[in-house]
Amino acid sequence: MGKIESICISAEKGEKKKPLPSVRLIANHGIEGDAHAGPWHRQVSFLAAEDVERMRAQGLPGLAPGDFAENVVVSGMDLRALGLGSLLRLGPEATVRVTQLGKVCHTPCAIYYQTGDCIMPRYGLFARVTVGGLIAVGDGVSLLHPVPSDRWQVVVLTASDRCSRQEAEDTAGPAVEELLRQQLAAHIYTREILPDDRERIADRLKHYSAGHSIDLVLVVGGTGFAPRDVTPEAVRDVVERPTPGLDEAMRHASRQLTPHAILSRAMSGIRQSTLIISLPGSRRAAVENLEAVIPALEHGLRKLRGDPEDCGRPHEVHRR
Repeated sequence: MGKIESICISAEKGEKKKPLPSVRLIANHGIEGDAHAGPWHRQVSFLAAEDVERMRAQGLPGLAPGDFAENVVVSGMDLRALGLGSLLRLGPEATVRVTQLGKVCHTPCAIYYQTGDCIMPRYGLFARVTVGGLIAVGDGVSLLHPVPSDRWQVVVLTASDRCSRQEAEDTAGPAVEELLRQQLAAHIYTREILPDDRERIADRLKHYSAGHSIDLVLVVGGTGFAPRDVTPEAVRDVVERPTPGLDEAMRHASRQLTPHAILSRAMSGIRQSTLIISLPGSRRAAVENLEAVIPALEHGLRKLRGDPEDCGRPHEVHRR
């Protein structure tokens, strides 16, 4: 059981957050009156009191609540151990779901210039409010559903006009999810069904690879020759570093089973620290393709998380 040590908000973005004794959390919005509340995934930010104390010991004894632009400081709970999807209860009724671990700071803050370090980019935790309620300094914080931070976080997107209109059942997406759970012990952060729309697919890929702490996004469907098959184009629109070895391995494996495998236009690549892979839309082909690359995925995902070890040497998973 943790405890809320401080609560801070700001009425305008860019302003220093000010402490309050209590606030109201609003479901799917955030903290009432806070400038960063809204219909997005970073509605409430958290820091561990222990991390704040470590910064004080590094030469910042005058740190005050809100100096890191955090909303809530929690003591007595290992926030670093929590991964996406973890569910917390704050006070008697409010609940939040963890949606992002850390964040990219494009402009170093004053604290960074003073100490050469800042904890929010590495240890800040962001969440979406799932159940609203009043919270106050001194309230307890309990963990309702833990997801370890070292588990791979995966999003599965199915691209299919018919499935998006509920004219057909998506069987490939669930099959891919089950394979990832079994062989990678992955946590499926979310699954969506989208129409075969290039801009719409690209938009969701950008969303989940823009600092969202997602390790892997799989797009199932839309990789063939049909006029509405636009998944490879959508992937190409967003990736920064192609990973052709994965595409070659998947096509080669499928080629052993069917000559139609050479018609697959599936492609993959990296955007920021997220790997994006497109798979065929049929259940059998999607599973066959993913099975061909799973043996190498864990090593690649560790590297994207910042694993400094050389290939073939012992390593551990590093949280971003």
